Amino acid sequence: MKKLVILGGGYGGMRVLQRLLPNNLPEDVSITLIDRNPYHSLKTEHYALAAGTIPDQHVRVSFPEHPRLNYVGGNVEHISLKENKVTLDNGDSISYDDLIIGLGCVDKYHNVPGAEELTYSIQTIDQARRTYQALNNLGKGATVSIVGAGLSGVELASELIESRPDLNIKIFDRSELILSSFSPKLSTYIENWFHKHNVEIVSRSNITKVEDQYLYNHEDRFQSDVIVWTAGIQPCKIVRDLPVEKDKQNRVKLTPQHFIPGYENVFVVGDCASLDYAPSAQLAEGQAEQIVTVLEKKWKNEPLPESFPSIKLKGTLGSLGKKHGFGLVADRPITGRVARILKSGILWMYKYHNG
Repeated sequence: MKKLVILGGGYGGMRVLQRLLPNNLPEDVSITLIDRNPYHSLKTEHYALAAGTIPDQHVRVSFPEHPRLNYVGGNVEHISLKENKVTLDNGDSISYDDLIIGLGCVDKYHNVPGAEELTYSIQTIDQARRTYQALNNLGKGATVSIVGAGLSGVELASELIESRPDLNIKIFDRSELILSSFSPKLSTYIENWFHKHNVEIVSRSNITKVEDQYLYNHEDRFQSDVIVWTAGIQPCKIVRDLPVEKDKQNRVKLTPQHFIPGYENVFVVGDCASLDYAPSAQLAEGQAEQIVTVLEKKWKNEPLPESFPSIKLKGTLGSLGKKHGFGLVADRPITGRVARILKSGILWMYKYHNG
């Protein structure tokens, strides 16, 4: 029996399972899924969980069940590429014939003193829960600072306006306009929306230090009852420590077939993979589709595809609370109610097909 081991039940891992189960898994192949949680969490919705506008169960999707799918709960401690073995933090070792690494990312603190120890996060469902508790326990008029105005920071701030309109919210971002990866038109629309809802945007910021209930922007000190960090990501430490070639962001460089050069049985999917686009759930799913194609060819002893077409991304959608949204669909900017309805519909479809 060949052993396929999947590290991480994120968007990439779930798409692999969805394509192989229940009927496309060869009779001589078994799957072991290793994840710290016994369910798939919708990372793109962690901001709403942290803000308190949706309950915990709304961001959880059960893993599929199959006689040859074995779920193992735990944290990965080490990957031995030469020994084809994965070691967990409880000391257990799991061997593999083929391995898919989809362990995701962690916050990148840019060597800012105190940032890792004194700020909150929404990267994992556990961290989002802790952030919710901290935000929910604040008194009226407390100040919340969000460092980073990418998609996560913007959505967290907008959702927090609805759940806690009594709070003072500040957003700190390095760029002149928030969501600088989008068009100036969209960025301006979002900034105007925040100004209308009394959110303070501190542009061209440079967070140099974090202390207990204080952060320093350049040399200016800002009091803050809770600080949430959304200012960048990096691959998890397990992947950063792998003795393989990586790009400037510490993401693993791969062949066109998505495996590590020199290790044709080890694939990397999602946030840890060096790809042409910025990490996203959509990109991880597209990559997972191609990895399944490679595995199916390999299991049949057929030649592997020499290359794949570029993964086509349909666009990006973000929410501004429950009634407004923004995004790019087919490279066209959209704003307002329609964008929010589209995002809600896509989320419903994802949960329907995976739940």
